[in-house]
Amino acid sequence: MPGTSSTTPSEEPPPSMARESLLREPPVTERGKRTWEALIAAARTVFERDGYLDARLTDITAEAKCSAGTFYTYFAGKEEIFAAVLARAQEDMLHPGMPHVDADDDPVAIVEASNRAYFAAYRRNARLMGLLEQVANVDAEFRQVRQNRGDAFIRRNARSIAALQKRGLADQTLDPQLASRALSSMVSRLGFWHFVLEPEESADPARFEELVATATRLWANALRLPQRD
Repeated sequence: MPGTSSTTPSEEPPPSMARESLLREPPVTERGKRTWEALIAAARTVFERDGYLDARLTDITAEAKCSAGTFYTYFAGKEEIFAAVLARAQEDMLHPGMPHVDADDDPVAIVEASNRAYFAAYRRNARLMGLLEQVANVDAEFRQVRQNRGDAFIRRNARSIAALQKRGLADQTLDPQLASRALSSMVSRLGFWHFVLEPEESADPARFEELVATATRLWANALRLPQRD
């Protein structure tokens, strides 16, 4: 539910993190695939280290140990390789390995499992998530792509809240869409604050557990979900 959750078979996958018009098909040869992969990995390193605006293609090719000519065989420029970096990272942000929780289980346990998976993925990708904030502030098209993706998860969480209301487990007076927007935004900003703005503190396992517990309790309290002692 909260944040960015995994996709179930009955749901459409969320929009891509990247502008799909900038994505190319990967090379067909093994050598080409290795070079392509090396360039994407190098670009992520440089973007996270230097920021999007200050990242230079010469730094990416140096990191990948290849020539500028090789770079342009696979990518037209910085925008295209940034899109490839995002396309590669988005699967991790969909919580692979999220523990299975049945839809009929304790709703608070479902919220907790989703929060834990979201924050764990955010922690793994903290530098990239900080980079996304930077790019969204300077690129209107990317900002719209990011908003579309966020809206998809808000709608998904709204459906989950409505289902809990139908089962008599959540506050019937809440508008599911507004409640989802408020609570999903809270979890997202908590992740940004904790893992991007306070990276030293986020390394503490106890603080991670406190983060998960606090976000879960706030979700449960806001929806008036029945809670076990």
